[in-house]
Amino acid sequence: MKKLFIFILLAAFANLAVAQIDRSRYPDPAPAREIQLGNADSFTLPNGLKVFVVENNKLPRVAFSLVLDRDPILEGDKSGMLGMYGDMKMGGTKNRTKDQLDQEIDFIGASISAGASSIFGSSLKKHQDKLLELMSDIMYNPVFPQEELDKLRKQAITGLAASKDDPNAISSRLASKLNFGSDHPYGEDETEATLNNVTVDDFKAYYNTYFKPNIAYLAIVGNINKAEAQQLVNKYFSKWERGTVPSKSYAKPAAPEQSFVAFVDRAASVQSVVNITYPMEMHLTNPDYIASRVLNYILGGGSSSRLFMNLREDKGYTYGAYSSIGSDKLVTSFRANASVKQTATDSAIVEMVYEIRNLRDNGITEEELIAAKANLSGSFGRSLESPSTIANFAINTERYNLPKDFYSTYLQQLNALTVEDINAAAKKYLKPDNLYITVVGNGAEIANSLLAFGEVKRFTNTGEPERQIAMSEDITAQDVIDAYIAAIGGAANVRNIKTSKVESVAEIQGMKLQINSVFDEPNLSFSQKTIVMGNVASNTAVVNGKASVTANGQELPMNDEMAEAIKMSMFLIPEIHFDDLGYTLVLDGIKDVDGQEAYKLIVSNPMGTSQTHYFAVESGLKIKTESAESGEMTYSEYKEVDGVKYPMLMVMKSPMLPMALETRVEKIEFNAAVSAEDFK
Repeated sequence: MKKLFIFILLAAFANLAVAQIDRSRYPDPAPAREIQLGNADSFTLPNGLKVFVVENNKLPRVAFSLVLDRDPILEGDKSGMLGMYGDMKMGGTKNRTKDQLDQEIDFIGASISAGASSIFGSSLKKHQDKLLELMSDIMYNPVFPQEELDKLRKQAITGLAASKDDPNAISSRLASKLNFGSDHPYGEDETEATLNNVTVDDFKAYYNTYFKPNIAYLAIVGNINKAEAQQLVNKYFSKWERGTVPSKSYAKPAAPEQSFVAFVDRAASVQSVVNITYPMEMHLTNPDYIASRVLNYILGGGSSSRLFMNLREDKGYTYGAYSSIGSDKLVTSFRANASVKQTATDSAIVEMVYEIRNLRDNGITEEELIAAKANLSGSFGRSLESPSTIANFAINTERYNLPKDFYSTYLQQLNALTVEDINAAAKKYLKPDNLYITVVGNGAEIANSLLAFGEVKRFTNTGEPERQIAMSEDITAQDVIDAYIAAIGGAANVRNIKTSKVESVAEIQGMKLQINSVFDEPNLSFSQKTIVMGNVASNTAVVNGKASVTANGQELPMNDEMAEAIKMSMFLIPEIHFDDLGYTLVLDGIKDVDGQEAYKLIVSNPMGTSQTHYFAVESGLKIKTESAESGEMTYSEYKEVDGVKYPMLMVMKSPMLPMALETRVEKIEFNAAVSAEDFK
């Protein structure tokens, strides 16, 4: 009986407690506590090198990270040198070739890497002396070999060429140039010319000027104590001589006085890349720094942010929409970006600007603040799982003259922020009327809709203002086609080609491809087989006007638009047939195509599928085509065959390919014998 009474009494208290809980509001968070980060022991060598040691004995490993604290450098006509500097430094020393270095690093299972202002090395503790021997050899005795520069320059130029056709790279480059200007370290851009200007002497000059211990910080993390670290540092770093390092200063960029659209026309785009941006000041020492992290998280910092929920979850314009507020002691930027459906480009811009303005004018809610604090607290907590975090905190505290308790009280500072604090930061840092609205997309589809946002300025894929090239009003689209046909041999010679066979070779990721094309124009038949290791990997065909695509023996489904797009390729020289096929031609002025002036011609078939063709003004030859379906193709090295010129080199860039596909014609035959077997 007594046990029953106690049970009833406890149940009554439990029911009373439940009844008193208000489930309509979030529970009050517990007060944030000061974090015990652990000690980062420090000491400074007579030469000025500042050293931080974080002992962590969980694993028998040790890591050394050296950072130079120099001002950003404007490279000018040598732009791209700093991007190659780290690899050049790893290219060999006075004592070891690159191969010898690589072998010795691999032998002890170590890792060493370098950058323009850093060098990092890690290994098992038992190999720490050998690790520092190798690191110090790289640090003090680099030779910057010419053969390494030749290789790196070639790789950089190849990467640069690829970036010119990457819509995200185009967007990022344009945003940087608008925000900071080409005469600022954060806005300048490397070109093939600047990369070719770089010499071995430039690397040596940079090394001799900036590689000084009095601007350096060394973080040591792992199975090592302060006394042992001091012994090692004195052994390998004490003879490093200090020196005077030049300081740099730059004009502070400002946001535009009023918003405008910066547009890059890319006919091959199937989506529009929208990036809304402006320069701003924000840094660790700014009293609004933590508030700016909260502000950005609410606007576009994650999958529950306002931008994401609006553009993806509500409107379905994109897979994701995000924002960022940078942090840099010199200058940084605000960015809000999304890749959106072409048909929704203008609507997406409207919603993005709306969210920026709405947050500035109307502020945030308590619920948004709580969610942002929870996310940021979790991210901060997870970062503490890495021992190197403590070393980085110690370096940042010294480097940026932060309060000694900045990181240990980070969660307390974050928790203390109020709705009013974030709203004040929003009014201070969000500028909905002073935006660079950058758009990379297909001008034929979206250009007119961008006029709703005011002035539209056009830029090239390298971020330079597009040159307005005058064109005679008397020139028509048909004139451009006629000039091309005349340039390659004349209409009579071109129309005399009834059948043809073209054998080409290409290579992708070390794999050789044989591409055999057969054309039978009177019977409206075409076949392009891609052969790998003797086997037909794919066949794109048009037989008696009917299109099909097979891959690995399986026919792929296609709709009418896809079939009609394939038919645009069934003629060796399709331009001679445009009028017969009922294609629509629109001449869209003269454009700069990689340094050549070219007529831009938009060609549309009866189904509405379009391609953009570029014909060189000077030679009349076709130099490039673009389409949303197949990407971009460039044409060069024209050679005359039986009275008709044909491009021997074609380079395809497509989102479906991991890299540019360079195709070279090995054999071409006009009016060759063909049979039904060729098109199977």
